[in-house]
Amino acid sequence: MLKMGDKPLTEESKQRLIEQVAARVGKHRLEIPTILFLEMHKPLANLIGHAAIAFSPFMIPFLGFKNVDDYSQFFSSRDNIEALIRKLEEQGKGAEKR
Repeated sequence: MLKMGDKPLTEESKQRLIEQVAARVGKHRLEIPTILFLEMHKPLANLIGHAAIAFSPFMIPFLGFKNVDDYSQFFSSRDNIEALIRKLEEQGKGAEKR
């Protein structure tokens, strides 16, 4: 039986998630609104991770177990959110120069 949070995320998995999220946000050029949203909700990181687990029965059929598990673990840590914000800031600075 599959369990949420059974295997902790590796550094490689965290970097992969950061790259995926940053690429999706960058594709739509929404770096600044995303950074503002993440900064505002960073204090709620643990709650967001637990909410993802609570709503997982509704999300898993659409997103898949592994994605829901990975993102719930990722967003439950303030350090991960801070790393994502830094990546988006770097990406936004690169987009300004173009």
